[in-house]
Amino acid sequence: IFGRFESIPSLKKYGNNGELDRAGEPDPASLHRLRRSRRRGDVALGSSSFRRCRRRPGSHYSSLSPPLLYVNRIQRACTVLGDHGGEGMSLWEALPSVAVVGGQSSGKSSVLESVVGRDFLPRGSGIVTRRPLVLQLHKTEGGQDYAEFLHAPKRKLTDFAAVRKEIQDETDRITGRSKQISNIPIHLSIYSPNVVNLTVIDLPGLTKVAPNCIILAISPANQDIATSDAIKLAREVDPSGERTFGVLTKLDLMDKGTNALDVLEGRSYRLQHPWVGIVNRSQADINKNVDMIAARRKEREYFETSPEYGHMAHKMGSEYLAKLLSKHLETVIRQRIPSIIALINKTIDELNAELDRIGRPIAVDSGAQLYTILEMCRAFDRVFKEHLDGGRPGGDRIYGVFDHQLPAALKKLPFDRHLSTKNVQKVVSEADGYQPHLIAPEQGYRRLIDGSISYFKGPAEASVDAVHFVLKELVRKSIAATEELKRFPTLQSDIAAAATESLERFRDESRKTVLRLVDMESSYLTVEFFRKLHLEPEKPSNPPSGPNTDRYSDNHFRKIGSNVNAYINMVCDSLKNSIPKAVVYCQVREAKRSLLNNFYAHVGRREKQQLGAMLDEDPALMERRTAIAKRLELYKSARDEIDSVAWK
Repeated sequence: IFGRFESIPSLKKYGNNGELDRAGEPDPASLHRLRRSRRRGDVALGSSSFRRCRRRPGSHYSSLSPPLLYVNRIQRACTVLGDHGGEGMSLWEALPSVAVVGGQSSGKSSVLESVVGRDFLPRGSGIVTRRPLVLQLHKTEGGQDYAEFLHAPKRKLTDFAAVRKEIQDETDRITGRSKQISNIPIHLSIYSPNVVNLTVIDLPGLTKVAPNCIILAISPANQDIATSDAIKLAREVDPSGERTFGVLTKLDLMDKGTNALDVLEGRSYRLQHPWVGIVNRSQADINKNVDMIAARRKEREYFETSPEYGHMAHKMGSEYLAKLLSKHLETVIRQRIPSIIALINKTIDELNAELDRIGRPIAVDSGAQLYTILEMCRAFDRVFKEHLDGGRPGGDRIYGVFDHQLPAALKKLPFDRHLSTKNVQKVVSEADGYQPHLIAPEQGYRRLIDGSISYFKGPAEASVDAVHFVLKELVRKSIAATEELKRFPTLQSDIAAAATESLERFRDESRKTVLRLVDMESSYLTVEFFRKLHLEPEKPSNPPSGPNTDRYSDNHFRKIGSNVNAYINMVCDSLKNSIPKAVVYCQVREAKRSLLNNFYAHVGRREKQQLGAMLDEDPALMERRTAIAKRLELYKSARDEIDSVAWK
């Protein structure tokens, strides 16, 4: 899913459902077969495979916004890795999602089918939904509607009666034919020109929802809203109504002479988001298999011609509900990125601790084994340098950081706000204290300059992180492209870990250096710049009218802001040149010179028995270590990709 699963034996069987292209029977003992898949290009290495992974003909991910695409993939990864929530804080529960809740006979299934435009959900008495259904809708530009399941990615279903049967069969596979409920989700992707890009989770009955999810509470209009099961559940986890969208179904079945305006207009039960009314197919329509698209038209006509609801027809119906949820979900995803990153970082620490507990691969060798290991390292090093020097693609992305991302970040710094007349007056006055300045407000100037220069730290650190990301990608590409390494998966892991550790050390030194450059600009100002300026205080055009009147006109403070801005522009030009030099010196140059130096030192001190373990490891331990390491890489890739969204 993130381009990392190609080395997790237990995940091979899931194949690609639009993101993964391979399928097969799991074979935990054979990693060589997995490595050979890289040579065929079936699975892209590196976290940037989010953007580069192959799409099967008929998939339409290009229509998805990046935030929703990333969350979809992380949800699939959680399912494959067994993270379904419910046991403490998990990545699954941290991901923004829309949970659909409703009591029996509330019309929940009909609402979902109206949103999709297809009749595909199991029906019956009692609790029909016994496993969460993660429904990922992908808007296509045309073509035939079809569905795919994560557990059966090779099957493209165009018969939605078969989709219903597959949901039933897959539910029974985990829960049996009893009324037992499982938290292991079923992932269903539907591709159609008649949907919006949206992901919703249909929860079993009134299952407790995650503490951070968006709640779609479905209630029938022909029952008292105060006794609605969905509203009761929503009120328990979202008492303020900030995360709840209310949906009122069966408006057409209300008693004659009554209406639901008090609910829809928020007077009966107020939520932070608007209520949406829905008119589903009648039971007679369901029995006659009335087309869902026709049912949508009938729903629109109902609201447009209704004397009670006609004035709000543009905000009613299943189509409006889907668009509303899609837009809101994308907004929430962008807002939640920092908290998701925090959880990912915590998980990475836990996985690192687990790797330390079971023991990392030991770097050892003697004689021929040592020579072999060193030759593998030299081969990898040659490929890595070719990427940096232009013999292979990738190194040009580092120049892109300096030529595009850094200038763009500098241009967005809020100097206009910081050097506004109002703020300049405030800073200068505070710097003067009880004694107004006599000639030029030097302390005010220094405070304004220090405050402005501090803004440069963000783009400087971002440049360091961006180059670090590129270098990590080049390490992964180089390992995949080094033919000699493919025979030794353990050695691959060792080299990747050593290179990553070195890159992180280079990044830390680079971050310290660029921050020193910024601090240097604050610690000693260029005096000659200000000596050329005429800094005589302006006389007020009118005599003061009272003790609290400003001592200087706006022009005076505008002049100060203009002078500081000119100086900051000079500093900006200087840093625009010096930051790339520092980053290249501390990170790129060191990566070319000493990426594996520590690794060589460790290998040289090992004995023969230890070195042999690098080329042939116990299969059971290797399988466990590999699974943990790949899960770790998965989380790191998720963090890097989410960071790249925040950068944009």
